[in-house]
Amino acid sequence: MLAPLALLLGALSLALAVWSLVGAVRAARPSGGQLLLAAVLEAAILVQAVIATVLVVTGTRPLSTATFAGYLLTIVLLLPAGVFWGLADRSRWGNGVLAVTAVTTAVLVLRLEQIWNG
Repeated sequence: MLAPLALLLGALSLALAVWSLVGAVRAARPSGGQLLLAAVLEAAILVQAVIATVLVVTGTRPLSTATFAGYLLTIVLLLPAGVFWGLADRSRWGNGVLAVTAVTTAVLVLRLEQIWNG
């Protein structure tokens, strides 16, 4: 896995979390800028998933491939689900859901790195 990409994913996730938390405190709905940041983050997650898949298929494997695959699948599906839920909720908690999703994404990135490096 690429450590610089993991660092970028963590930074983008935490930026989205802070932005969403501020939006939740202000009782606002998720903005277009937040959705753009979430789309960029998801694109970077997909790049990471493709790179990890290629590495696993070509023989470079993490210590526990099954656990790694589970975390990888979760991180790919989590952000779109959180954005969908955040947009569906018309209260301030739409941003709250997006904040929790972004923090969880940051934790999953960290966990993926830990599993990959053993």
